[in-house]
Amino acid sequence: MHVAIVDYGLGNLRSVQKAFARLGADARLAESPEALASADALVLPGVGAFGDGMTGLTRRNLVKPLRDAALDGKPLLGICLGLQLFFESSAESPGVVGLGLLGGEVKKFDGPAFGAQGGLKVPHMGWNILRFVSRHPVFAGLPDEPWVYFVHSFHVKPSQRTDTIAESDYGGAFCAVAGRQRFLGCQFHPEKSQAVGLKVLENFLAWARPG
Repeated sequence: MHVAIVDYGLGNLRSVQKAFARLGADARLAESPEALASADALVLPGVGAFGDGMTGLTRRNLVKPLRDAALDGKPLLGICLGLQLFFESSAESPGVVGLGLLGGEVKKFDGPAFGAQGGLKVPHMGWNILRFVSRHPVFAGLPDEPWVYFVHSFHVKPSQRTDTIAESDYGGAFCAVAGRQRFLGCQFHPEKSQAVGLKVLENFLAWARPG
């Protein structure tokens, strides 16, 4: 199965590629519309700022092909920044328009639970529990509350509750997995989440497999 890992100049591409290769997938870095079109499934990873991510996609002429592929039903998995780019806007980069696959915004961890007053540090970094709001095939066979690995300062807030698949808690509940139709994104890093993460990627391949 051919998986295109979208290369837009940011992030943890090689570690994601290696994780899929361990599962037997033909995972290739892709930085052109043609490379996206030839793949069976797409993965949008990334670590960095929302604005830089959209700039990278724009420079490679990938915004419309990526959005169209997702809306046309090609399976798409977003990871960390990749999930955030699904949304319309981010407080991290005011004025920058995201992919708009999901309604809502991306917000910074803020409030009395953080900093000198509350003690929680930003970024949210380390292992945390995932709590499922709804069931999805990509998370089949996992424990009810699996531990997964996060590194992020911003979190997504879908405008439609039905787009939230799982939550975690850091100074309050936040959306950790969101999706609709044939695309979904994880705020956590499956490629860093050991056996649970590999199971998520394995399930994604099964869910995305043609036929």
